[in-house]
Amino acid sequence: MKKWKKFLVLAISGVMIAMALAGCGSSSEKSDSDAKVEDVSTRTVYVSPQWVNAAQNGKVKGYKNVKVFEVTYTGKLKDSKSYKKGHVPGAMLIGDTDVEDAVGSQEEPYNLLKPEVIEANLLKHGITKDTKVVLYGEDPSGVARVAYGMIYDGVEDVKVLNGGLDAWKDAGYDTETDVNKAKAATDFGVAVPAHSEYWTSMTDAKAKLQSDSNFKLVSIRSKAEWLGKTSGYSYIDRAGEPEGAVWGKGADSAADVNGYMKDGKVVDLKTLQNGLWKDVDFTMDNHLAFYCGTGWRACVPFLICYQEGMDNISVYDGGWYEWQMYGDNPVQVGDPASDNCQHTTVSQLPTDKAAKN
Repeated sequence: MKKWKKFLVLAISGVMIAMALAGCGSSSEKSDSDAKVEDVSTRTVYVSPQWVNAAQNGKVKGYKNVKVFEVTYTGKLKDSKSYKKGHVPGAMLIGDTDVEDAVGSQEEPYNLLKPEVIEANLLKHGITKDTKVVLYGEDPSGVARVAYGMIYDGVEDVKVLNGGLDAWKDAGYDTETDVNKAKAATDFGVAVPAHSEYWTSMTDAKAKLQSDSNFKLVSIRSKAEWLGKTSGYSYIDRAGEPEGAVWGKGADSAADVNGYMKDGKVVDLKTLQNGLWKDVDFTMDNHLAFYCGTGWRACVPFLICYQEGMDNISVYDGGWYEWQMYGDNPVQVGDPASDNCQHTTVSQLPTDKAAKN
């Protein structure tokens, strides 16, 4: 064979080998090279898998050393079947219990933990106010709860992988089963809570309902809960809503936020205003204090509004769980716009409204 033919064969072979090797790269690498990721601000919360992948690979300006966490209830490996099965490469574990009390009592309701405790837990995970955090998990409201707790304490840039691991895999990205652990940090960088304005206490909610016409206590609960047919929870015996509350809709049960989702992803504010919130008893000009039963569902609309730059928003953290612990708290049972809405107090409510397991 002539020399030029040998050279041609070798060249073609080299190209084919290079193409084959390129094809063996991770799907994350392939997708990232072609994907155009969305522009985001510090307050953007819900982001695409393409954005997360690009940020992990250092291809988003200002987002080096992004820390990704899978949210499970306890954040412990033994309790995290989904993480052990396969997770976003590099992801570490964090728990809802890192930001909230998991027991609940009249002395310590099912609220966020004290800011100093949240701070200590975040530092164990290597998180400070300046850490670029990305969260995801199986329960969008549980993930929102952790995101809210971080923002409340002072983490300045918290993102959520919209659609979770399913969206990540649907985008063609790989998973891993390696267990990743964070290196603890020592200085959070700001006095906590940095954003106490995002947290509404029961005392403040009661006072504002009486004195502030611009304040709206927005229930993010199912229709059955809103109308007082069930508490929604097996451990809450009484049903109803704080008197003066308005309905933000969005849940089919105490365990979902289906009305705030489309195709497995949390929707944006414009979509809400044109759909679920098209006919509600509040506007974006009101101070909106979202609540539900124990705080999870309420955090989803909070984050949707937060990422639009709204500051007239908060979470009434104790929710119905805390409200019904106090016998003299005023209650409405039924649609407040109807003639048959009952106005009473917690102590007068029947105690047979717990949800059946």
